[in-house]
Amino acid sequence: MFDDLDTDRRPLVLVWEVTQACGLACRHCRANARPQRHPDELTTAEGKRLLADAAAFGDGQLVVLSGGDPLARDDLTELVAHGDDLGLRMTITPSGTRSLTPERVSDLGDAGIARMALSLDGSTRERHDAFRGEESFADTVAAARAARDSGIPLQINTTVCADTVEDLPAIRDRVRDLGAVLWSVFFLVPVGRGRVLDPVSPERAEAAMAWLHEVSEEERFGVKTTEAPFYRRVGIQRAEAGSADAEADRRGGVTAGRGFGFVGHTGEVYPSGFLPESAGNVRERSAVDVYRNADLFESLRDPDGFSGKCGACEFRHVCGGSRSRAYAVTGDPTDSDPLCPYVPDGYDGPLPERQRGADGGRSESAD
Repeated sequence: MFDDLDTDRRPLVLVWEVTQACGLACRHCRANARPQRHPDELTTAEGKRLLADAAAFGDGQLVVLSGGDPLARDDLTELVAHGDDLGLRMTITPSGTRSLTPERVSDLGDAGIARMALSLDGSTRERHDAFRGEESFADTVAAARAARDSGIPLQINTTVCADTVEDLPAIRDRVRDLGAVLWSVFFLVPVGRGRVLDPVSPERAEAAMAWLHEVSEEERFGVKTTEAPFYRRVGIQRAEAGSADAEADRRGGVTAGRGFGFVGHTGEVYPSGFLPESAGNVRERSAVDVYRNADLFESLRDPDGFSGKCGACEFRHVCGGSRSRAYAVTGDPTDSDPLCPYVPDGYDGPLPERQRGADGGRSESAD
């Protein structure tokens, strides 16, 4: 459906944070979720107008209902059904709480949910619950099984940081056992509560990327990375080195503002939920107009305008680096991604702080 997607005109993924209310208070939460709904959240009528705007992007536009916990809204199934009637591909990322009963899951499927994404950040109850600071493992697994029983394709989201990276092989086994169709592996961006967590080193991230490519070749489920677009660069290099069976996809990846848009709970439009720089509000300007024409979004779709080694990198059009992480670390979304260790041949400009040795020298590039 999206083989010829023009990311200047429409996003591959449009996320609507329908609420920041959530019964959990996980340690890594981007949204700083809280128990009660915000009084200025988009209303049902405003939400339906937003979905109508999203449909203007084109047939089959993918919309992710996110939070907080979307189930905190009483009108959730009404919104799902409305989006489905508009021809949108409606998906959801609910929290793993006791409110996500088999009945609620079934109702969402009946309303038109095309995929459900659940977060699993540990291979066992002890690991998952310790990482999140909440007891949610059992409810998450139960919801995953309910999705399977209801015929809703399941996606598993996993956060990668120093606390979880060694558990990835065992989490992979869980993803397989749960019958997921996609594993989305999110590399930590230090925003929200996630600022207190330790990221992996660039070198450890690089090794994880190579391993994830092996997983994608071995498993029936798909693998994608979130906020780590240099996964595509690693795939191309593996193919060129003969380590992969087929030539890697050289089309541009999805990054903040380039194939990805995010509408916050009060209507602010951001390039990503991890890049909290608003480019407009849907109460005043359509999401389509903001995505296509806002200066911030246009700048993020121009890799030739990036600074530092990301702007000089030969892979900038298929990778481009995490704009969210660049913003979180430097305050400039067009700066270099500090998680990527690759240094382009001949580049002699400044390196991100995390790639400097004690003597200010360069890290080794990961060819």
